[in-house]
Formats: sequence, C-alpha cells, structure tokens
Amino acid sequence: MNGFAQAAPERQRLHLLRERPMKMTPTTTMRRQGWNTDERGISAQYSSKIIKAGALLPDTKALLSAWDPELSVSDNLQRMRHQNLLGKTSRSRAEDILAIFRQRYLAEDTAARVLATIVRRQSNGNTLERILYFHTVRADPLLRDVVTEILVPQWSRGAMDIDVREIQVALKKWVQEGRTSSVWGDYTILRVTRGILSTLRDFGVLQGSVKKRIAPAYLSIQAFSYIAFYLKHHQPSGTMLIDLPDWNLFFMPREAVERCLFEAHQHGLLEYHVAGSVTRLTFPATTLEEYVDVLTK
Repeated sequence: MNGFAQAAPERQRLHLLRERPMKMTPTTTMRRQGWNTDERGISAQYSSKIIKAGALLPDTKALLSAWDPELSVSDNLQRMRHQNLLGKTSRSRAEDILAIFRQRYLAEDTAARVLATIVRRQSNGNTLERILYFHTVRADPLLRDVVTEILVPQWSRGAMDIDVREIQVALKKWVQEGRTSSVWGDYTILRVTRGILSTLRDFGVLQGSVKKRIAPAYLSIQAFSYIAFYLKHHQPSGTMLIDLPDWNLFFMPREAVERCLFEAHQHGLLEYHVAGSVTRLTFPATTLEEYVDVLTK
C-alpha cells in the first residue's frame, strides 16, 4: 500500500503532547547543521520576500508535479517559464514564485526530485505539507527565527494565542539590531508580520483566519521519518540528532523525538536502539531518493 496515498491509520498518528520544549542547543551546533548564523549566533540577514511569498502550496505542488527528473534544474525552470506551467498572467509574478521555489527547494541537487516523487505518489496532505514546511523554514532565517525565538518560548509557557503586536515589536528590535537586509519602516514590518502569520497558518503551524493561535503539534510517522533521515545525513550521530534545534520547528521536546523514533522503529521505517549512553540509529536506505521509495511503498 502507498504509505503516502492515504492518511495514516490512527495508530500511526503522532499527536505530540504539549510538553515543555527542549532548550535550544548551542549556536555552534546550529551553524554545523546548516542553520544560517553568524559568529555571534545571530541568523543571516532577513529578507522581506515573505510579503510576496507565503506558503505557495498550490504553486509548489504544481511545479513539483511537472518536474522532469531527467532534466537539470536550470532546464526544468526554463521549461516552466516557456510553458507557463504556473498559469500566471503576470510574468513578474511567475518569476517571483520561481525564485522562491529555487531558494526553498533547490539548494540541494536531489531535493526537487525527491519532493516530486512524493507529490506524484499522491502524498496525504499533512505529510507533504510538513515536509515542505521543513525545507521552507530551513531556507528562510526570518521564518525560522519567528518560530524558534517567539512561538516556541510562548508555547512553552502554555500561551497559544498569537499577539500580533508582540511579533511586530520583535521584528522592530531585529531591525534595530541590523538583522534585516535593509531598514524596515513600520508599514513594512506590518506587511512582513502578516506574511509570516499567513504562511505559518497555511503550513498548519498556526490556525485561525483572523485571530491566530498555535495549532496542536502534529507529525505523521512518514513526515517524521523523512526529516530524521534528512537530518541524519547532516548529523551522523544518533545521540546528537535527537537534540538538534530543527525539532523545535515542530515544537518537539527531546522526549517527543525519542517517542517518534521508537514509533518509526515499530513500523520498520528505521532502526533505533538505546543501550545506556549508546544510541544506534540506522535506516533501510543510503540516499534520500531510496528512502522515499521505502516511505511510499
């Protein structure tokens, strides 16, 4: 049975309990795992592209559905331009979307091919969207830092309602600290805030059309396993992988990560063994492309 084609059965659903999130690991770990930070641990300069972007889920799925694994990245993008596969009446809008798509999903050679495979095999919505969210937030320092520096601490206090003014205040502070690529005025900060909140809502991190709140943390077993495999290739140590800051993107404390590893082990998606201080984590594939085949059987 196609593991992505249908929603996972109830026993495979991992509704993560609202536990106190793990503390962020040291900045050196964040840099080593590809988190865009400088020597002070501050993220790379923020862009206001989120105003024009959003989650772009329909457009992303359309591009991935049309992706030809036999062509290079540049040839695929050129074909999408010439055939107007996005169906946009504005050429500039189509170019904006392609630029965002490249930033989020084309930083690694195999990413688009892997994601296209998941789309073609009719992934259930939550699994695909969580994976797209993972890649998007890793590629966007602003979006990532709003989640990890504002939402996660708020969630750890048990406060689920989003205070728009609190986010605006944080953005203004970041502007003053020089963390943005240019100086943002109040109107730009307002537009960026709206873009961030709508993007996180579309990805399922937040819920609510007008008044937004943090949604219940959830990862399907397939999405969790995909992310664990991806991170394992960036951090070979199984012990250190459990404590990676990436899990904060899903409001997951260490205990939740361990529970998900045991759950995935039970479903044969990986092997996870702990004996004292020794942790062994292995997967039934060597490349991400091979592992997606395992997940989508």
